[in-house]
Amino acid sequence: MNVLGIIASGVAALFITVALAKSARRVALRPHVPNEPGGRAPRAEALRRTGGATAVLGVGTATGVALWLGAADDAAGSVGGLLAGAGIVAALGLVHDLKPLRTVLRLGGQIAAATLVVCLAGLPPVAGVLAALWIVLVTNAFALLDHADGLLTAVGLVTAAGLLTCALVGGAPALALLPTTLVAGLAGFLLHTWHPARLRLGAAGAQFTGFALAASGALIQVAAPSGRAAWAALPALATVALADSTLVLISRRRAARSPLRDTDDHIAHRLRRVRVTVPGAAVLTTLWAAVPVATGTLVYADLLHPAFLLLPLAGTAAAVFALLRIPAYAPPRTAPPRTGSSRTAPSRTAAARRTQTSGVGAAIPAAASAPGTKASAPGQGAPAARTAAGHPTVPPPPTGRPAAEAAAAAAERG
Repeated sequence: MNVLGIIASGVAALFITVALAKSARRVALRPHVPNEPGGRAPRAEALRRTGGATAVLGVGTATGVALWLGAADDAAGSVGGLLAGAGIVAALGLVHDLKPLRTVLRLGGQIAAATLVVCLAGLPPVAGVLAALWIVLVTNAFALLDHADGLLTAVGLVTAAGLLTCALVGGAPALALLPTTLVAGLAGFLLHTWHPARLRLGAAGAQFTGFALAASGALIQVAAPSGRAAWAALPALATVALADSTLVLISRRRAARSPLRDTDDHIAHRLRRVRVTVPGAAVLTTLWAAVPVATGTLVYADLLHPAFLLLPLAGTAAAVFALLRIPAYAPPRTAPPRTGSSRTAPSRTAAARRTQTSGVGAAIPAAASAPGTKASAPGQGAPAARTAAGHPTVPPPPTGRPAAEAAAAAAERG
């Protein structure tokens, strides 16, 4: 495969991705998109979440056409396996975007796709097993970087550029086909996923990007000429992705949280907690990734000694240690302590209620006791008036006249 074929494939991937992403963005941002029945999320949000499928289609179409035209005759099996495996994980990711899948199913699909890649590449059993494990690990590490607008797109673009350079320098231009189209596709999609993101890579775009980078790096390392320090240079290209996964695992282990439950504890989340903007977090992380990528590429090209790789690795370790000191989880809510006043509050309330009740009863005037009756005990109501024989007296009916007039009338009758 010549340089003109690589350039043509990249240009095709760029134009296809831009055209598809622009159409998807226009549909997603259409104001009259109705909601789905049953109280589900709007279709517009689903389109934004599955926007990474446009980058997958752009990269996959350009790479497939190049293979059909015979652009990679010397390594058609390896490139075809790369494209097929990336397509499998992208399809699983698209299904996960629409209806979440279990982690076991997604991991099983990634293992099957990685096995397909190493089998079509003709790797020996031991090297094939190690390569498949590496592909699955790095795929998920890169996919976890899709936690902020534009972050994975920018980091993936820089990493793919490093893989493209390594493939050309190592004399394997056929293996540079997928990194070339990936660089072009991510560049065309970057504008739409930058903050504020109109489209998102989603699980389909994130897993496709991670798998393409991981599998391309593994095959480029296998095809590296003897004498090159590919064993140290190419793994360095995934430094930031592996650092983010390490940061998350250590943080969740310390907090006794499940490592499979995604929370806001990634690199960009911690940078946001120290007042770094969303675009600033993406830029800082991309610059961080560019250092080990550039160093690894120069080491692969025999322009630097492999010992220079210790510098970005040491800086990454220091950065992870510093990020671990930034709190990522909200403190647990604790119940207010029970004090003495809070324990006596109910008794005081009951006492006040009893006092109020007794006060109301005391406000009612008690009837005068008749001669010969006993006084009522404290706390009891006044008893009814009784005669000397103990029978209750019956009050006379009201006459409506004053007491003095009633006494005068009784005297006249007597």
